[in-house]
Amino acid sequence: MSRSVRAGAVALAVCFAAGCAGPPASVPEKAAAGAAASGGKVEVESCGRQLSFAGAPRRAVTLDQSATEVLLELGLQDRMAGTSNLKTKIAPQYREAYGKVPVLSPKLLGGEQLRAAAPDVVVASFADHFTKDRSGTREELAALGLPTFLSAVDCPKENPAGKSPFDLLLDDYRNLGEVFGVEERADKLVREQRAALDKAKKDGAGVRGAPRVVWVYSVYGDAPYVAGKTAMPSEMSRIAGARNAFDDLDEDWPSVTWEQIADRDPDFLVIGDLSERGKPGDSAADKLKAIRGNPVMAQLDAVRKNRFVTVPGTEMDPSVRTVDALPRLTAGMRALGHGGR
Repeated sequence: MSRSVRAGAVALAVCFAAGCAGPPASVPEKAAAGAAASGGKVEVESCGRQLSFAGAPRRAVTLDQSATEVLLELGLQDRMAGTSNLKTKIAPQYREAYGKVPVLSPKLLGGEQLRAAAPDVVVASFADHFTKDRSGTREELAALGLPTFLSAVDCPKENPAGKSPFDLLLDDYRNLGEVFGVEERADKLVREQRAALDKAKKDGAGVRGAPRVVWVYSVYGDAPYVAGKTAMPSEMSRIAGARNAFDDLDEDWPSVTWEQIADRDPDFLVIGDLSERGKPGDSAADKLKAIRGNPVMAQLDAVRKNRFVTVPGTEMDPSVRTVDALPRLTAGMRALGHGGR
């Protein structure tokens, strides 16, 4: 262990022993007291791990933008010791709150940076953040007394069978509300997003023939990455009355070939726009250029007839923004003649 890691570990241990106060919370004092106010500790399960909190965390660190925006939606900006890994611009409704949170790294957060922030909980949406060469494994962090909350969406096998990705996402909100003592905020968010899902299902009931859709998230070089069976867009397709053409691939975002996409002969394509990330192939315009420039893809009926729907790429990831893609999808399907209400 390097000197800086040892120092960070000591700071973390001291923080846990003394109880880091952090800045005053932005939520009512009664809610901020969390478990302590109710006279007992809070326990939640997170992706196969039982997490226990004697009091509501006051120095949370998030490892990705999705996790960051969830905590900001819950009004927890004054109880965040830092954020990292910004993929696109923060949503307008969170910008003021985001400005109050230290940015530990604009990209992936390293283990030394994490420990130096002396957090009392780490929140992430994706399991691949918890590796030795990134923030550290969940086992390593647990050995330091640091609980790690990982979104249930990224570990479906650890959760009850029959739950959709959106069910798991709403479970995340409830569990985080309990951990941080902001149950009312979490319940409000769940109600709002459940209403949006119900509306999308109602709209999807009017779609005829379950049109096939391919969701294109990224294009690196000449390799497209599309939504597989376990990605959020697969569930969004079902809700909207469509069918993900790559539901037979048991992955989130598999790399495929243009020939494989052409073989599925989709009725339309959803193009993820990640322009703000700034990498080649990220923008919707880049993806459309690659699609139209490929001789196999150019022959597809969907391409020749410009049957595309564009949505922000970040809305394809599990987050508070995911439901925003549903009205874009249903409106786009109506415009392409696939019915819906």
